[in-house]
Amino acid sequence: METIAPLWLWATFGGIVLASLFIDFVVLKKQGAHDIGVKEALNWSLIWIALSFLFNGLFWWAIKDSTGSTEIANTKSLEFLTGYLIEKSLAVDNIFVFLMIFTYFAVPTAFQKRVLMIGIIGAIVLRTVMILLGGWLLAHFHWVLYVFGAFLILTGIKMWWAAGKEPDLEANPALKLLRKMLPVSKNYDGENFWTIENGTRIATPLFMVICLIALTDVIFAVDSIPAIFAITSDPFIVLTSNVFAILGLRAMYFLLAAVANKFHLLNYGLAVILVFIGTKMCLVDFYKIPVLVSLGVVVGILTLTMLLSLRTAKAPAKV
Repeated sequence: METIAPLWLWATFGGIVLASLFIDFVVLKKQGAHDIGVKEALNWSLIWIALSFLFNGLFWWAIKDSTGSTEIANTKSLEFLTGYLIEKSLAVDNIFVFLMIFTYFAVPTAFQKRVLMIGIIGAIVLRTVMILLGGWLLAHFHWVLYVFGAFLILTGIKMWWAAGKEPDLEANPALKLLRKMLPVSKNYDGENFWTIENGTRIATPLFMVICLIALTDVIFAVDSIPAIFAITSDPFIVLTSNVFAILGLRAMYFLLAAVANKFHLLNYGLAVILVFIGTKMCLVDFYKIPVLVSLGVVVGILTLTMLLSLRTAKAPAKV
Protein backbone atom coordinates (compact mmCIF):
# COMPACT_ATOMS: atom_id res chain seq x y z
CA MET A 1 0.00 0.00 0.00
CA GLU A 2 1.61 3.20 -1.18
CA THR A 3 1.12 6.55 0.53
CA ILE A 4 2.20 10.04 -0.38
CA ALA A 5 2.59 11.11 3.25
CA PRO A 6 6.17 11.39 4.59
CA LEU A 7 7.15 9.36 7.66
CA TRP A 8 7.34 12.42 9.95
CA LEU A 9 3.68 13.21 9.17
CA TRP A 10 2.68 9.70 10.27
CA ALA A 11 4.55 10.31 13.53
CA THR A 12 2.87 13.70 13.94
CA PHE A 13 -0.55 12.16 13.40
CA GLY A 14 0.20 9.48 16.00
CA GLY A 15 1.31 12.15 18.46
CA ILE A 16 -1.89 14.16 17.93
CA VAL A 17 -4.08 11.08 18.51
CA LEU A 18 -2.20 10.10 21.68
CA ALA A 19 -2.37 13.69 23.00
CA SER A 20 -6.10 13.83 22.24
CA LEU A 21 -6.77 10.55 24.05
CA PHE A 22 -4.63 11.74 26.98
CA ILE A 23 -6.81 14.85 27.26
CA ASP A 24 -9.97 12.73 27.13
CA PHE A 25 -8.87 10.04 29.56
CA VAL A 26 -6.64 11.91 32.00
CA VAL A 27 -7.41 15.62 31.98
CA LEU A 28 -11.19 15.43 31.47
CA LYS A 29 -11.43 12.40 33.77
CA LYS A 30 -10.62 14.70 36.68
CA GLN A 31 -13.97 16.37 36.08
CA GLY A 32 -15.65 13.12 37.12
CA ALA A 33 -19.09 12.00 36.00
CA HIS A 34 -21.12 15.07 35.08
CA ASP A 35 -23.80 16.18 32.67
CA ILE A 36 -22.38 17.66 29.47
CA GLY A 37 -24.43 20.63 28.35
CA VAL A 38 -24.96 21.95 24.84
CA LYS A 39 -22.45 24.78 25.32
CA GLU A 40 -19.65 22.44 26.44
CA ALA A 41 -20.45 19.97 23.64
CA LEU A 42 -20.48 22.78 21.05
CA ASN A 43 -17.14 24.15 22.25
CA TRP A 44 -15.47 20.74 22.08
CA SER A 45 -17.03 20.02 18.67
CA LEU A 46 -15.57 23.25 17.32
CA ILE A 47 -12.17 22.39 18.83
CA TRP A 48 -12.12 18.95 17.15
CA ILE A 49 -13.23 20.39 13.80
CA ALA A 50 -10.60 23.14 14.02
CA LEU A 51 -7.93 20.55 14.84
CA SER A 52 -8.95 18.51 11.79
CA PHE A 53 -8.70 21.53 9.50
CA LEU A 54 -5.33 22.52 10.98
CA PHE A 55 -4.05 18.99 10.35
CA ASN A 56 -5.31 19.18 6.77
CA GLY A 57 -3.38 22.44 6.38
CA LEU A 58 -0.24 20.73 7.69
CA PHE A 59 -0.91 17.81 5.32
CA TRP A 60 -1.22 20.22 2.37
CA TRP A 61 2.08 21.89 3.28
CA ALA A 62 3.86 18.54 3.73
CA ILE A 63 2.74 17.30 0.30
CA LYS A 64 3.62 20.63 -1.33
CA ASP A 65 7.07 20.50 0.29
CA SER A 66 7.79 16.86 -0.61
CA THR A 67 6.46 16.93 -4.19
CA GLY A 68 6.96 20.58 -5.11
CA SER A 69 3.50 20.52 -6.69
CA THR A 70 0.67 22.76 -5.50
CA GLU A 71 -1.77 20.82 -7.69
CA ILE A 72 -0.98 17.50 -6.00
CA ALA A 73 -1.18 19.13 -2.56
CA ASN A 74 -4.57 20.64 -3.42
CA THR A 75 -5.90 17.28 -4.67
CA LYS A 76 -4.72 15.33 -1.63
CA SER A 77 -6.01 17.88 0.88
CA LEU A 78 -9.38 17.85 -0.91
CA GLU A 79 -9.41 14.06 -0.64
CA PHE A 80 -8.83 14.36 3.11
CA LEU A 81 -11.56 17.00 3.47
CA THR A 82 -14.08 14.98 1.44
CA GLY A 83 -13.27 11.80 3.35
CA TYR A 84 -13.54 13.64 6.66
CA LEU A 85 -16.94 15.09 5.79
CA ILE A 86 -18.23 11.70 4.64
CA GLU A 87 -17.05 9.96 7.81
CA LYS A 88 -18.38 12.81 9.97
CA SER A 89 -21.74 12.58 8.20
CA LEU A 90 -21.98 8.81 8.60
CA ALA A 91 -21.07 9.22 12.27
CA VAL A 92 -24.39 11.02 12.68
CA ASP A 93 -26.19 7.72 12.08
CA ASN A 94 -23.90 6.18 14.69
CA ILE A 95 -24.96 8.85 17.14
CA PHE A 96 -28.67 8.23 16.63
CA VAL A 97 -28.12 4.54 17.43
CA PHE A 98 -26.09 5.49 20.54
CA LEU A 99 -28.94 7.75 21.61
CA MET A 100 -31.42 4.90 21.18
CA ILE A 101 -29.23 2.55 23.26
CA PHE A 102 -28.75 5.10 26.05
CA THR A 103 -32.47 5.86 26.11
CA TYR A 104 -33.45 2.18 26.16
CA PHE A 105 -31.18 1.46 29.13
CA ALA A 106 -31.99 4.81 30.80
CA VAL A 107 -28.28 5.58 31.13
CA PRO A 108 -27.80 8.71 33.25
CA THR A 109 -26.20 11.48 31.19
CA ALA A 110 -23.34 11.72 33.68
CA PHE A 111 -22.32 8.10 32.91
CA GLN A 112 -22.57 8.36 29.12
CA LYS A 113 -19.23 10.16 28.77
CA ARG A 114 -17.16 7.17 29.95
CA VAL A 115 -18.99 4.75 27.65
CA LEU A 116 -18.37 7.01 24.66
CA MET A 117 -14.69 7.45 25.56
CA ILE A 118 -14.15 3.67 25.64
CA GLY A 119 -16.17 3.35 22.43
CA ILE A 120 -13.86 5.84 20.71
CA ILE A 121 -10.76 3.83 21.66
CA GLY A 122 -12.37 0.66 20.33
CA ALA A 123 -13.43 2.39 17.11
CA ILE A 124 -9.92 3.73 16.44
CA VAL A 125 -8.30 0.31 16.93
CA LEU A 126 -10.98 -1.49 14.92
CA ARG A 127 -10.92 0.94 12.00
CA THR A 128 -7.13 0.95 11.83
CA VAL A 129 -7.15 -2.83 11.40
CA MET A 130 -10.02 -2.76 8.88
CA ILE A 131 -8.45 0.07 6.85
CA LEU A 132 -5.13 -1.76 6.58
CA LEU A 133 -6.97 -4.95 5.58
CA GLY A 134 -9.17 -3.07 3.09
CA GLY A 135 -6.15 -1.33 1.57
CA TRP A 136 -4.35 -4.65 1.17
CA LEU A 137 -7.40 -6.20 -0.51
CA LEU A 138 -7.75 -3.31 -2.96
CA ALA A 139 -4.03 -3.40 -3.77
CA HIS A 140 -4.14 -7.13 -4.61
CA PHE A 141 -7.73 -7.63 -5.77
CA HIS A 142 -9.04 -4.65 -7.71
CA TRP A 143 -12.47 -6.25 -8.19
CA VAL A 144 -13.11 -5.82 -4.46
CA LEU A 145 -13.78 -2.17 -5.31
CA TYR A 146 -16.95 -3.22 -7.15
CA VAL A 147 -18.01 -5.35 -4.17
CA PHE A 148 -17.56 -2.34 -1.87
CA GLY A 149 -19.52 -0.15 -4.29
CA ALA A 150 -22.44 -2.57 -4.59
CA PHE A 151 -22.47 -3.00 -0.80
CA LEU A 152 -22.71 0.77 -0.27
CA ILE A 153 -25.54 1.09 -2.79
CA LEU A 154 -27.51 -1.68 -1.05
CA THR A 155 -26.75 -0.14 2.35
CA GLY A 156 -27.98 3.26 1.15
CA ILE A 157 -31.22 1.74 -0.15
CA LYS A 158 -31.72 -0.12 3.12
CA MET A 159 -31.03 3.06 5.12
CA TRP A 160 -33.61 4.98 3.04
CA TRP A 161 -36.35 2.42 3.79
CA ALA A 162 -35.39 2.27 7.47
CA ALA A 163 -35.31 6.07 7.90
CA GLY A 164 -38.01 7.37 10.21
CA LYS A 165 -38.68 3.94 11.73
CA GLU A 166 -37.83 3.16 15.36
CA PRO A 167 -35.40 0.21 15.64
CA ASP A 168 -36.58 -2.57 17.94
CA LEU A 169 -33.72 -2.94 20.41
CA GLU A 170 -35.61 -5.60 22.37
CA ALA A 171 -35.36 -7.88 19.31
CA ASN A 172 -31.60 -7.34 18.97
CA PRO A 173 -29.99 -10.84 18.86
CA ALA A 174 -26.77 -9.60 20.49
CA LEU A 175 -28.71 -8.22 23.46
CA LYS A 176 -30.67 -11.47 23.81
CA LEU A 177 -27.42 -13.47 23.75
CA LEU A 178 -25.77 -11.26 26.39
CA ARG A 179 -28.75 -11.62 28.69
CA LYS A 180 -28.61 -15.41 28.37
CA MET A 181 -24.86 -15.53 29.05
CA LEU A 182 -24.61 -13.02 31.90
CA PRO A 183 -26.65 -12.21 35.00
CA VAL A 184 -27.30 -8.47 34.89
CA SER A 185 -28.16 -6.16 37.76
CA LYS A 186 -31.31 -4.06 37.50
CA ASN A 187 -29.50 -1.06 38.94
CA TYR A 188 -26.45 1.02 38.02
CA ASP A 189 -23.42 1.09 40.29
CA GLY A 190 -21.95 4.44 39.35
CA GLU A 191 -19.73 4.11 36.27
CA ASN A 192 -18.82 0.51 37.11
CA PHE A 193 -19.34 -2.32 34.63
CA TRP A 194 -19.51 -4.94 37.39
CA THR A 195 -21.11 -4.97 40.82
CA ILE A 196 -21.63 -7.34 43.74
CA GLU A 197 -25.13 -8.56 44.56
CA ASN A 198 -25.79 -11.24 47.20
CA GLY A 199 -22.10 -12.02 47.24
CA THR A 200 -21.98 -12.65 43.48
CA ARG A 201 -20.15 -10.53 40.91
CA ILE A 202 -22.56 -9.63 38.11
CA ALA A 203 -22.67 -7.20 35.21
CA THR A 204 -24.32 -3.79 35.47
CA PRO A 205 -26.58 -2.38 32.73
CA LEU A 206 -23.60 -0.18 31.75
CA PHE A 207 -21.69 -3.31 30.69
CA MET A 208 -24.56 -4.25 28.37
CA VAL A 209 -24.45 -0.75 26.93
CA ILE A 210 -20.71 -0.86 26.19
CA CYS A 211 -21.13 -4.26 24.48
CA LEU A 212 -23.85 -2.87 22.20
CA ILE A 213 -21.79 0.25 21.49
CA ALA A 214 -18.87 -2.00 20.44
CA LEU A 215 -21.19 -3.98 18.16
CA THR A 216 -22.45 -0.72 16.66
CA ASP A 217 -18.84 0.34 15.98
CA VAL A 218 -18.25 -2.88 14.04
CA ILE A 219 -21.41 -2.48 11.95
CA PHE A 220 -20.77 1.15 11.06
CA ALA A 221 -17.10 0.55 10.31
CA VAL A 222 -18.17 -2.00 7.69
CA ASP A 223 -20.36 0.72 6.12
CA SER A 224 -18.09 3.74 6.37
CA ILE A 225 -14.65 2.39 5.48
CA PRO A 226 -15.59 1.34 1.92
CA ALA A 227 -17.06 4.84 1.50
CA ILE A 228 -13.72 6.55 2.07
CA PHE A 229 -11.94 4.14 -0.30
CA ALA A 230 -14.19 5.57 -3.03
CA ILE A 231 -12.43 8.91 -2.52
CA THR A 232 -8.83 7.73 -2.21
CA SER A 233 -6.79 4.55 -1.91
CA ASP A 234 -4.04 6.27 0.09
CA PRO A 235 -4.05 4.53 3.51
CA PHE A 236 -2.81 7.68 5.26
CA ILE A 237 -5.76 9.77 4.05
CA VAL A 238 -8.23 6.96 4.72
CA LEU A 239 -6.95 6.45 8.27
CA THR A 240 -6.50 10.09 9.28
CA SER A 241 -9.88 11.26 7.95
CA ASN A 242 -11.55 8.35 9.80
CA VAL A 243 -9.76 8.93 13.09
CA PHE A 244 -10.29 12.71 13.13
CA ALA A 245 -14.00 12.14 12.52
CA ILE A 246 -14.08 9.64 15.42
CA LEU A 247 -12.15 11.87 17.86
CA GLY A 248 -14.96 14.42 17.80
CA LEU A 249 -17.67 11.78 18.14
CA ARG A 250 -18.23 12.17 21.89
CA ALA A 251 -18.74 15.93 21.74
CA MET A 252 -20.91 15.62 18.63
CA TYR A 253 -23.10 13.05 20.39
CA PHE A 254 -24.00 15.38 23.25
CA LEU A 255 -24.54 18.22 20.78
CA LEU A 256 -26.81 16.27 18.43
CA ALA A 257 -28.64 14.52 21.27
CA ALA A 258 -30.07 17.91 22.22
CA VAL A 259 -31.29 18.70 18.69
CA ALA A 260 -31.88 15.20 17.25
CA ASN A 261 -35.56 15.86 16.54
CA LYS A 262 -34.72 18.91 14.40
CA PHE A 263 -32.79 16.85 11.82
CA HIS A 264 -35.29 14.04 11.27
CA LEU A 265 -34.60 13.90 7.50
CA LEU A 266 -30.83 13.53 7.82
CA ASN A 267 -30.88 9.74 7.42
CA TYR A 268 -32.49 10.16 3.99
CA GLY A 269 -29.59 12.41 3.00
CA LEU A 270 -27.04 9.91 4.32
CA ALA A 271 -28.76 7.17 2.31
CA VAL A 272 -28.41 9.22 -0.89
CA ILE A 273 -24.74 9.92 -0.10
CA LEU A 274 -24.03 6.20 0.32
CA VAL A 275 -25.71 5.39 -3.02
CA PHE A 276 -23.73 8.18 -4.71
CA ILE A 277 -20.42 6.95 -3.25
CA GLY A 278 -21.21 3.34 -4.14
CA THR A 279 -22.00 4.39 -7.72
CA LYS A 280 -18.74 6.35 -7.85
CA MET A 281 -16.83 3.20 -6.87
CA CYS A 282 -18.56 1.07 -9.49
CA LEU A 283 -17.77 3.63 -12.21
CA VAL A 284 -14.11 4.15 -11.25
CA ASP A 285 -12.72 2.23 -14.25
CA PHE A 286 -15.07 3.96 -16.71
CA TYR A 287 -15.28 7.51 -15.35
CA LYS A 288 -13.53 8.94 -12.31
CA ILE A 289 -15.73 11.57 -10.66
CA PRO A 290 -13.48 14.49 -9.58
CA VAL A 291 -12.88 14.88 -5.85
CA LEU A 292 -14.20 18.45 -5.94
CA VAL A 293 -17.47 17.21 -7.45
CA SER A 294 -17.76 14.52 -4.77
CA LEU A 295 -17.15 17.13 -2.07
CA GLY A 296 -19.82 19.39 -3.58
CA VAL A 297 -22.36 16.56 -3.76
CA VAL A 298 -21.78 15.52 -0.13
CA VAL A 299 -21.97 19.09 1.20
CA GLY A 300 -24.98 19.88 -1.00
CA ILE A 301 -26.98 16.82 0.11
CA LEU A 302 -26.20 17.41 3.80
CA THR A 303 -27.11 21.09 3.57
CA LEU A 304 -30.35 20.37 1.71
CA THR A 305 -31.54 17.68 4.12
CA MET A 306 -30.69 19.79 7.17
CA LEU A 307 -32.56 22.78 5.78
CA LEU A 308 -35.56 20.64 4.85
CA SER A 309 -35.47 19.09 8.33
CA LEU A 310 -35.58 22.51 9.96
CA ARG A 311 -38.40 23.67 7.71
CA THR A 312 -40.55 20.58 8.34
CA ALA A 313 -39.70 20.11 12.04
CA LYS A 314 -42.76 19.92 14.24
CA ALA A 315 -43.17 22.84 16.56
CA PRO A 316 -43.27 21.92 20.28
CA ALA A 317 -46.77 21.52 21.61
CA LYS A 318 -48.10 24.47 23.61
CA VAL A 319 -49.14 23.75 27.14
